[in-house]
Amino acid sequence: MAYICIGKIINTHGIKGEVKIESYSDFDEERYTKGKQVYICVDEKYLPVMVASYRKHKGFPLVSFVDLQNINFVEQYKGCEIYIDEADRKQLKKGEYYRKDIVGLTVVDEEGITLGKIISVEETLGAQNNLRLQLEDAKEVLVPYIPMIVKNVDLDKKVMMIHRMGGLL
Repeated sequence: MAYICIGKIINTHGIKGEVKIESYSDFDEERYTKGKQVYICVDEKYLPVMVASYRKHKGFPLVSFVDLQNINFVEQYKGCEIYIDEADRKQLKKGEYYRKDIVGLTVVDEEGITLGKIISVEETLGAQNNLRLQLEDAKEVLVPYIPMIVKNVDLDKKVMMIHRMGGLL
């Protein structure tokens, strides 16, 4: 079975077994629906757990799991990542991509000149996410992930083409 990481348990919340999650997903409500199965990765083993509850608190998902509704049961999972079965992955619309699919892509400009690699996708409070690129000279830059700049994504070739705007790179 293949797994996709959707978040990381960063802390406990209260005494009833809720955990605070740093989410890597844009679909938290869907991922943590009551009754959904997710997997906590502990020492490279995937522990299946069933979601008992989900809510947002100060921008973070708070989730509890069936049979783990006590702080003493969940404390040990702080720092562990949460996964779903890849078969449960939501189908995206054309032009939408999962972060895990674009991190690592080689970035080229419209002339085909290699600029660097995508090392992360960073959320902002603004309208769009940013791509963190590591350029050929090891310098890191942020590029807005918008259609005006991102011209083409080819997952098969592992390449993203961007438009070089003045002052951007």
